[in-house]
Amino acid sequence: MYDVIIIGSGPAGMTAAIYAARACLDTLLLERQPMGGGQMLNTAEVDNYPAVSDIGGFELGKKFMEHVEKLGIRQVTEDVKSVECTGEVKKVVTDKGTYEAMNLIYAAGASHRTLGVEGEEKFRGRGVSYCATCDGAFFRGKAVAVIGGGDTALEDALFLSKGCEKVYLVHRRDTFRGAKTLQNRVMEAGNIEIVLEAEVEKITGGETVEAVEVLLKAKGEKKSLAVEGVFLAVGIMPQVELLKGQVEFDENGYVLAGEDCRTSAVGVYAAGDVRSKKLRQIITAAADGANAVADIVKE
Repeated sequence: MYDVIIIGSGPAGMTAAIYAARACLDTLLLERQPMGGGQMLNTAEVDNYPAVSDIGGFELGKKFMEHVEKLGIRQVTEDVKSVECTGEVKKVVTDKGTYEAMNLIYAAGASHRTLGVEGEEKFRGRGVSYCATCDGAFFRGKAVAVIGGGDTALEDALFLSKGCEKVYLVHRRDTFRGAKTLQNRVMEAGNIEIVLEAEVEKITGGETVEAVEVLLKAKGEKKSLAVEGVFLAVGIMPQVELLKGQVEFDENGYVLAGEDCRTSAVGVYAAGDVRSKKLRQIITAAADGANAVADIVKE
């Protein structure tokens, strides 16, 4: 019987483990991948984490894990198959066994929806990004493309327009799904060019991105947009299947939890990208891990 079981070893899960160890809680950290770090591991450069600049995501993930290991936290590499959140004792069933704890911190993270087009995987981290606020600074004064039509795509285009020379906003439909106020701001921006009814066919380049090829469906023509960055804003999928039917979710499929990370199930916490919130970055995930443990200790 553990005081707390943490599922996921991204920045939220590892920070929770660090705080739990310092609070002398008997803790188990479960991660299905052999290397912890979550989406950090797929980030070429991290330049917005305080006090650590000019570092790759893989290296930063290693530093997180080294801190966890230094504190002697028990880590198990197993695939979680199910969780039981409703009772006083929380049960976690993996492919190798069953574990129990009085508290559960769920930090399984989220994954970005992909386009699945040629060049997307090849240029991931070399021009293809899924986070404008994370990577936008690397493209100051350059031309970039944002793919998508919802609030996130519109917000990303506006954010990038402040530092980039040119922003193409590419959407496969003839109208945007995002808020009208955001659409109006995009229309008013002098360096955002809207490309509607455009299907992305491939992303091209040499060592890094040089262009995105689109099909203008209404005209039946192909067009090449000369860009050095492609920001994909076509959605995020929180990894929350294990919690379905046991906690409450928001309308977008994220776990409803406040800044204390408490879910609707007593003793169950949601931390990191699975939680309903406005900003999903390394620093906010780490803050969630700390807040969740602080609430457990307070109880």
